[in-house]
Amino acid sequence: MSMTDARQVPTAEAMGWLGAEVAELGGSSVGQVQGLYVDADSGEPAWLIARLSRRRRARVVAIPFSNCAGAPFGVWVAQEADAIRSAPVVDPTRPLRREHELMICAHFGIGEKVGRAAVVRPRLTEEMTAVPSKELH
Repeated sequence: MSMTDARQVPTAEAMGWLGAEVAELGGSSVGQVQGLYVDADSGEPAWLIARLSRRRRARVVAIPFSNCAGAPFGVWVAQEADAIRSAPVVDPTRPLRREHELMICAHFGIGEKVGRAAVVRPRLTEEMTAVPSKELH
């Protein structure tokens, strides 16, 4: 899926994913949707925010929105469980800056000339590039 494909998922549909189960590539549950990051300029969905367990101090990570699809059980993610579980931690109440997004892109193997990395890389150092969607928080 490319970023163009991600735009085909209506933002309203993605907003309905809050609290839904997140399943990894093989179909196993890895957590729940906690929110969504949208591009700070365009407002397009950029990252799915997933809480990886129900524990109070659970890891919260961002998953490339372009790798997500709605499913009857919740949200299916085209990423392996290990990649999701080892992803950089995010604070779903705070915006992402350029460097943090590029680190997340690198973790998921998104090359600097494609997808979200290509959108973020030309922006200024320390620029806020993605913000939590207000509708989900």
